[in-house]
Parts: sequence; C-alpha cells; structure tokens
Amino acid sequence: MQTNKFSLTIPSKSSNESFARVTVAAFVTQLDPTVEEISDIKTSVSEAVTNCNIHAYPDSIGKVYISGEILEDKTVRIKIRDRGRGIEDVKKAMEPLYTTGGEERAGLGFAVMESMMDKIKVTSKPGKGTTITLIKKINDKENAK
Repeated sequence: MQTNKFSLTIPSKSSNESFARVTVAAFVTQLDPTVEEISDIKTSVSEAVTNCNIHAYPDSIGKVYISGEILEDKTVRIKIRDRGRGIEDVKKAMEPLYTTGGEERAGLGFAVMESMMDKIKVTSKPGKGTTITLIKKINDKENAK
C-alpha cells in the first residue's frame, strides 16, 4: 500500500534532467536514505530522463512524465515515461554497450540503472513510447543496528 506519491511532467530538454533528479531526490528524503541510496536514485533518474531526451524524441521536444510513490515497506517506485518513438527490442536495448544514439553514446544507461536499483522494468511499444520503472527499498537504519 502506498503512503505518498507525486507526479511531474517536464519538456524533454537536457536542462530539465537535473531538475528531475533533484525533485525525485527531495521526494525520497522523507525516508531518510543514506547518501549512497540517494545517489543511486538520482543517477538512475538521470539515465532514464536522458534516454527519453535522446532516444524517445530525437528530433523534437516531447513530454517526460515522472511519477513516484513510497510504499509502506519503505520501497520507492519511480516511473519515467515518454510518448516517443518507443523501443523495437527492449531486451537488445538493455544489453550493455548497445545504443541507437550514435558513437557519442556509451550504451550503458540501462546497465547503470540495473546496478543501482533493486529492480528495473522497461516496457515499450514502437510509436507509442516507453516506461521505465525503477524500484529501490530504502534501508531501515533503526532495525539494521
């Protein structure tokens, strides 16, 4: 059961990437995360928003929809969604070093997100858009002692 949530819609401009990551970080701070936990979340949100900016809307400015919720067990679920061109083969797109963004892109975005979050789910339909769901349980410091 969720205890709190937010939603945000921003234009797919690179200048909004830092706004998105700081907004999500501010939302998660109510759980008193560690510096590492907040850093992992911020980096993962940055990667997901950058994917929207570069791949979903390569030749135009579209909208990026970000929502987050906190569940009773201190799990954070963040969704970053676009209505861009979508991904033909999600499994292939999630392979490290695979990119459709040209040689200036490393193709490591999904790998970075997977390494920092407890779970990541990607759903996409060509021509309809992509949703990236990031899930992370924030450690309960009181019970960890």
